[in-house]
Amino acid sequence: MRKPEFFVTPGYGDKALEMLNYSQAVRVGNRVETSGQGGWDNEFQIPGSLVKEIEQAFENVGRTLATAGAGWEHVIHVNSYHKGGFPPEVNETMTRLYRHYMPDHAPIWTQTGTDALGLPEMRVEIRVTAIVE
Repeated sequence: MRKPEFFVTPGYGDKALEMLNYSQAVRVGNRVETSGQGGWDNEFQIPGSLVKEIEQAFENVGRTLATAGAGWEHVIHVNSYHKGGFPPEVNETMTRLYRHYMPDHAPIWTQTGTDALGLPEMRVEIRVTAIVE
């Protein structure tokens, strides 16, 4: 087995590593796994709008994948965690962003409702698995 390589997303990833001692992504061979990415900015501020929070989470997944040499085109599996249930804008926004970021394929997806996420303000967290050829 190849040795795992850990990656830290510049900005919020640097802060998470310093504060909580975890990395944003790991790559073993051609497989990349991300930690859950929230809809935060580099200061861990969360937008007031749920749609904006989901959009930012997708941007953050892309940033994190890039640090490990991958992109949305390599994503095969998405786990999304949702606090506060599944109002219509959740699936509408997630589906719109899937089509935007992955126009040529549809990954598998597991959606989970939860009572809490890593920050009290968070309503969504997304983690992915990617295979880089």
